[in-house]
Amino acid sequence: MKKMIALVLSVLLVLSVSMLFVSAEEATDSVDVHVTIIDEKSEFAVAYKTVTVTDIDKDGALTVNDTLYAAHEQFYEGGAAAGYATEKTKWGLSLTKLWGVANGGSYGYLVNNAFAWSMTDPVKADDYVVAFIYTDTKDFSDVYTYFEPQYIEDESTTIAVELTMMKTGFDAEGKPYTEPVSGAEITLDGQKNKVVTDAQGKASFYYGYGDPNGYERVISAEVKDMRIVPPICLLKSIGKGKATPDQAVATEAPTVIANVEDTDDTAVSATEAAATNDESTKDSATKDTATKDSSSSATPKTGDVSNLILWIVIAAVCLAGIIGAVVFYRKHYVKK
Repeated sequence: MKKMIALVLSVLLVLSVSMLFVSAEEATDSVDVHVTIIDEKSEFAVAYKTVTVTDIDKDGALTVNDTLYAAHEQFYEGGAAAGYATEKTKWGLSLTKLWGVANGGSYGYLVNNAFAWSMTDPVKADDYVVAFIYTDTKDFSDVYTYFEPQYIEDESTTIAVELTMMKTGFDAEGKPYTEPVSGAEITLDGQKNKVVTDAQGKASFYYGYGDPNGYERVISAEVKDMRIVPPICLLKSIGKGKATPDQAVATEAPTVIANVEDTDDTAVSATEAAATNDESTKDSATKDTATKDSSSSATPKTGDVSNLILWIVIAAVCLAGIIGAVVFYRKHYVKK
């Protein structure tokens, strides 16, 4: 009898401790990842959006597959069931449908602008995942391109933009490479604006839009005589809000290559932009210095605390069971 009670007490103790460890793991089983998806027309189906990634396939890791599944659940009409599919093949987990297109596996996917080895490559908080559908499904000549930076956020309505356009791929020996893209014409929400990248892949301009409440613009590019996966930089003015310190544009005004032309006639001249930017960036720099210690980039979600509370309650019940068993044993079996 004594051995049986000791065994029960041991089991209850192990269960209570393991439940606490499980609850701690569950509290950190999601991260926020930035996602871009480019469809079969080389258009942005998802343009640098943030999704919360969980272990949807229950493989014990947060992966590219989990990320793309979450993006379809959030942004594709009908969810992942309608627009996304994978299957296990001799090469591992393979992508068979992206943004509603099943083309025999002609897709590319990258993590932080580097081609992923597989759909099970891991992701972490604030990673950038992009997936695209090849437009050339025979020779796969689509060239992946990207901007540095890929996100610009500022308080002012006139923003100084400095970009470097890069391309990446594999050479004849199968080695990965990156190099700048020259002669690319910058677009804003699909509209050309006479700004062209130089020999180092750089482009600079001001963009102004008279909305004190802020705005978002998708910057991309076109390259003559090259089939590219279009790059993206999300340009965001948050009006009177506060920019994230590690994403704010530099306070020194860049060289103005050309005026930004907008179909709504909202372009500002180089002179007006420079004057506006000088004043706005001074104010922004002062505010950034004053709030630098108290501001930080967004913290990813860490899970539902209600699960933790549930496990604590269960652990408490187990502990009460242990105490009750001890009292019962002492009362009935210990000789006085």
